[in-house]
Amino acid sequence: MTATSASTDLSRVHLVGIGGSGMSGLARILVTRGAVVTGSDVKKSTAVEVLRTMGAHIAIGHAAENLELAGEKPTVVVTSFAAIPQDNPELAAAREAGIPVIRRSDLLAELMEGHRQVLLAGTHGKTSTTSMTVSAMQQAGLDPSFAIGGQLNRAGTNAHGGTGEAFVAEADESDASLLRYSPFVAVITNIEPDHLDYFESPESYFKVFDDFADRVVDGGYLVVCLEDAQAVATGERAAERGIHVLGYGAHNESSLPYGVEVLEESVSAEGAHVRVRLTLPDVPPEDLTYDLHVPGHHMVLNSAAALLAGALAGGNPAELAAGLTDFTGVRRRFEYRGSAKGIRVFDDYAHHPTEVSAVLTAARAKVDAEGEGARVIACFQPHLYSRTMKFDAEFAEALALADASVVLDIYGAREQPVEGITSRIITDKMPEDMPVIFEPDFSEAAGDVISLAQPGDVVLTIGAGTITYVAGEILSQLEQSEACGESSQSSEAEEQDV
Repeated sequence: MTATSASTDLSRVHLVGIGGSGMSGLARILVTRGAVVTGSDVKKSTAVEVLRTMGAHIAIGHAAENLELAGEKPTVVVTSFAAIPQDNPELAAAREAGIPVIRRSDLLAELMEGHRQVLLAGTHGKTSTTSMTVSAMQQAGLDPSFAIGGQLNRAGTNAHGGTGEAFVAEADESDASLLRYSPFVAVITNIEPDHLDYFESPESYFKVFDDFADRVVDGGYLVVCLEDAQAVATGERAAERGIHVLGYGAHNESSLPYGVEVLEESVSAEGAHVRVRLTLPDVPPEDLTYDLHVPGHHMVLNSAAALLAGALAGGNPAELAAGLTDFTGVRRRFEYRGSAKGIRVFDDYAHHPTEVSAVLTAARAKVDAEGEGARVIACFQPHLYSRTMKFDAEFAEALALADASVVLDIYGAREQPVEGITSRIITDKMPEDMPVIFEPDFSEAAGDVISLAQPGDVVLTIGAGTITYVAGEILSQLEQSEACGESSQSSEAEEQDV
């Protein structure tokens, strides 16, 4: 791969996998900046159609001739390190033609040049925290540019080229690409071993966050969650190296100073009422309150990180807090999909045991706050063979937080199947007295869930793969059943009238 430099020509950019959540956002910014944008993807999608209406030239399917969709070859080709194989015909044609091939992270770094960079990193919570930060800063009138891995519910987009000084983005650690950036504010939400197919050891994974801290520019800040041991350890080491570090959370047993202290957290079925104390350098502490419309203590922590990041970037604290109250969530982050026959269906992107545990804990808090005896039904699709084999016991423990579970087979994504490995390695470790269905047939998943669910229950489809389509199918089948029931009752009534 060729890294970008000050001389990189972004006048004509071709993006391989342009419909992806991260790539499509960067394509959107390029179009608004006047670049000629071309690209390809394996299938049609809403993101592809939106980019076409903006003027991008996009082909479905990969082929060497796609490099000339706009009439001439691009000045640079962009790809995803993990998702696109190196033998992709467009990448091969670019190399043969001497066209620079760069990673998505290199392009993002180029687009952020000249901006005050606010980067959100961590094993879990990056998208939600980035989205909250954007919403808060928009409310404060800062109009930041942003690129996130999910679509903001209220804004309806995953990227924007703003007029403000700040550029807010996720910093992805999965392939160490976060080391490409130079943040003014660098947030670390948590650190837990992951992506060991790339890093090979937890120690190597931890080190990338130390290196990320060292990327903070002079006068900038490292922000860490004080409730996460590895994030705290990273922050303490960074402070010893002279980096300005601030923490956030409800508990602090470290030597690091609070930036935001969570003083009160009142959970309700709708979310939480939060009271915090913001302490900025050389500014008197200020108490603030706001309401969250997304459930779970992890979301309270994410909101505290967003408030602190926005304040350090120059936002008015009261206006930032108002922006957090206005935050309505991110697609596929405890996203409400609908209700039928008294069963509510939510969809979530969680794909690591800690994330699964967090979303099920949030769902449990929601139904407990309602006090009506509702149950939590999980429908989970493991993501990657390597992750499933590494964390099978942890996934089983997390899924046991539900009242019943349907577990689909593994979604391999970029990995090839591993002989003899299925999701049974998870279900075999789950409690024997818990209703659990291992379902290798994707088409049967919705029916399995419906067989377990009762009126009043909360159903969650969970995972980073195709599981999101099951949420819609569950609702469709429930609605059809509801309609049939009403039709049957109507027919009986007509017979009685006769």
